[in-house]
Amino acid sequence: MITNLARGVRAFTSNVFLVEGDRTVLVDAGNEFDVVGAAREHVDDVDALVMTHTHPDHVGNLPDIVAEFDVDVWGYDTDQSGVDHAIEDDETVQLGDHDYRALHTPGHKDDHLCFHSEAASTLIAGDLIFANGGFGRTDLAEGNREVLIDSIERVRSVVSEDLDELHTGHGPSVQTNPYQDIELAAQAARMG
Repeated sequence: MITNLARGVRAFTSNVFLVEGDRTVLVDAGNEFDVVGAAREHVDDVDALVMTHTHPDHVGNLPDIVAEFDVDVWGYDTDQSGVDHAIEDDETVQLGDHDYRALHTPGHKDDHLCFHSEAASTLIAGDLIFANGGFGRTDLAEGNREVLIDSIERVRSVVSEDLDELHTGHGPSVQTNPYQDIELAAQAARMG
């Protein structure tokens, strides 16, 4: 089960996904809200914190999560503050009950990762792709529109057209034809 702990929060934060199962994981830490309290409403313990990327709105609560649950932090780049262990491109990462393929998808930020599980028919897209064809900003440091377009195309080539769930770094998750949202994001990003 995947639960967005930041749903309804009115703060400068990313979404924070609690992925329950054999390896209970938080994907992203969020910012400026009581993520520990929100997690405790669902689970007693968390096994790891996995980062899609390290922009401030995704990592602000990282110290609180580490202190409360005594977890290691996993992300693409261990040179980023707080990231203990590197996740390589194409590495398999267990989130909940399923194995996810880590996809290095720069363009929004150099250390950006998406996570795809064919078995769960789920994509956790971070800030690469949003509902309704939105896509990540490229006007921040490390942003690059052409690289972002390539990353969206890579994701589009990996996921199945019958994908069931798309979980994004901001805004709502998509559970009705999410592949269409990926296609729309690719088109919109190319339009510039």
